[in-house]
Amino acid sequence: MNTLAVTGLPPPTLRRRVSDLLYTRRGLLLLALLAPPLLWFGVIYLGSLFALLANAFFRLDDFTGQVVREVGVSNFIALLEPANLDAARRTVGMAIAVTLACTVLAFPVALVMARTSGATKALLYIAVMLPLWSSYLVRLYAWKLLLAKEGAISWAAQQLHFSWLLEALLATPLIGGPSLSFSTLGTFVVFVYMWLPFMVLPLVAAVERIPPSTLEASADLGAHPATTFARVVLPLAMPGVAAGSIFTFSLTLGDFIIPQVIGDSTLYIGQVIYRQQGVAGNIPFAAAFSLVPIVAIGLYLWFAKRRGAFDAV
Repeated sequence: MNTLAVTGLPPPTLRRRVSDLLYTRRGLLLLALLAPPLLWFGVIYLGSLFALLANAFFRLDDFTGQVVREVGVSNFIALLEPANLDAARRTVGMAIAVTLACTVLAFPVALVMARTSGATKALLYIAVMLPLWSSYLVRLYAWKLLLAKEGAISWAAQQLHFSWLLEALLATPLIGGPSLSFSTLGTFVVFVYMWLPFMVLPLVAAVERIPPSTLEASADLGAHPATTFARVVLPLAMPGVAAGSIFTFSLTLGDFIIPQVIGDSTLYIGQVIYRQQGVAGNIPFAAAFSLVPIVAIGLYLWFAKRRGAFDAV
């Protein structure tokens, strides 16, 4: 005889059956939770990367302007041209310089934020994150005005009698230009300003995990503060440095708006890709060039892992 008929209970609904199944089989529950993000990651992200890689092996017909789907390596050979190599070297060099500058500037802020509490810590967090609450373009064009020849920085340099230093920097062939708003130095300053919060926040999280007793033990053993920082704080904070540097390095590699607005006539990888795809319509070459930042990021992650950045606790 049917047990439900004896007890008088209604048959379980479909929702109840699914709920019981997921409750008793936790593996199915985990799969149901992870399936949407994994599907999005696998189809949208990895699928677009594979499509990008496939387009890099095609070529553009010089007469019709249409993409010819014939496998070849002409785009990768074109990457070895002096102008393209120069853009790649300039971009990677700028990314390394911005990452190092953000690390140096972020460490004192992170140390102070990790050792404070209450309202002071909240104010410091607000000060770090406040620029992120405004528009990217608003901040960029605000710096455009600050770095202009008649801007606040030039005026302050004149008032403090440092205009000679500013003129000497602008006269330098490597970083100079007609003004800070059209120079490599200005581009570097804006990059550091834009990405500095992305280095500060991971560093704060890493420094907060360092036990104060470890620093006290180093001081009790007679270590100089500089020695404590180099041999205790820096190795233990390496996961934060690695996480923040991934942001600063990758964001600098792919950005084309800052060099377009602030920089001079020299090109970066992002600008070359934008012009090849948007102006020239050469999608295969743009796809091939876009693989350069991906390879650079992969090499950087490999180097960071070899240095033990992801193994530190």
